[in-house]
Amino acid sequence: MSKREDIIADIITKLDAVTSPIEFKKITREPFEVDELSDAQFPACYVQTGDETRETSTLGGVASGKRQGTINFSIVGYVKGTTSNIDTLRNQLIEVVEETLDDDISRAGNALNTELIEASSDEGVLFPYGGVRIVISVVYEFTRGTS
Repeated sequence: MSKREDIIADIITKLDAVTSPIEFKKITREPFEVDELSDAQFPACYVQTGDETRETSTLGGVASGKRQGTINFSIVGYVKGTTSNIDTLRNQLIEVVEETLDDDISRAGNALNTELIEASSDEGVLFPYGGVRIVISVVYEFTRGTS
């Protein structure tokens, strides 16, 4: 598997292992329709690879040497709540994602750094569901031809 695949697999594995204070009941790499989920499938999220920038990190020919990439992964999460707790549930989901991924910023040895760079919410548009979009930036190094 490529480092890109290893990194996203690690993100999903780590989030899937969380049991407290929330436990993801559905986690996938494919988008889904939130209104088609049963109550037992919340909280739910999907993770997708987003934009990537790359640069050469060693001198020499472009065809060989070390390169560095920065990938942005999008985590779209959903909770289901009431008028009295929906914002709390959204915030809890963001905090759990950040704290869980901060436990191993190397993504099982495949990355140099992992950082939450953006978190946004649906601001109540989806009620009784709460939606968040979290962008995780991962910096990794690879040898050209083996990314």
